Amino acid sequence: MLTVEDLHLYYGASHALRGVGLEARKGRVTCVLGRNGVGKTSLLRAILGLVPIRSGRIDWEEQPLAGKPAYLRARAGVGNVPQGREIFPRLSVEENLRTGFAALPRAGRTIPDEVFELFPVLRQMLRRRGGDLSGGQQQQLAIGRALVTRPHLLLLDEPTEGIQPSIIKQIGQVIQSLAARGDMAIVVVEQYLDFAREIADHVVVMDRGEVVLAGGKDDLREDDVRRYLTV
Repeated sequence: MLTVEDLHLYYGASHALRGVGLEARKGRVTCVLGRNGVGKTSLLRAILGLVPIRSGRIDWEEQPLAGKPAYLRARAGVGNVPQGREIFPRLSVEENLRTGFAALPRAGRTIPDEVFELFPVLRQMLRRRGGDLSGGQQQQLAIGRALVTRPHLLLLDEPTEGIQPSIIKQIGQVIQSLAARGDMAIVVVEQYLDFAREIADHVVVMDRGEVVLAGGKDDLREDDVRRYLTV
């Protein structure tokens, strides 16, 4: 289980996260909702070790992550699908997938068959450059690359951004199938409530660096949630 407690994070004088708390359990999907700029991505970056926190706790599997570098968190089973996908456009699909090997011991450096079972298009395009793929295909590649690391905690930042509806539906089904295995906790940062309600077990709503609502997706009133999503 991922446990985040009383997290405070600053960018210079700007107080980006204010006492944020979060739990994410294996076998469940936790969606973090909120407008742009409320701290959702900062929360993921703090969990990943990409930005230092001022105070608070981040525990994974009852072991503290705070203070550990990002590469040790990846080796501990924390996988990342970043906003904007961040694939390598000049590398082939296969080479992009192989960049996930960095977090693995040498003996485990193989691409799992599951990646191609979930995203058959990647097998068909192994030799194609990442930059030649469509936006939806690049998102599938970014998720596949994260799965190469064999994560037990998967963080996805805005996975539906700029993606056609058919691929959004497929990504939602993949997220649900990964959670259904029961050995992976999944945290999804999202702006779109309809997508979140389809895939989430638990919903956290942020505003101005704080958690303002949290609960099961069926326990929160839609009007209350949408109040924090509209501009």
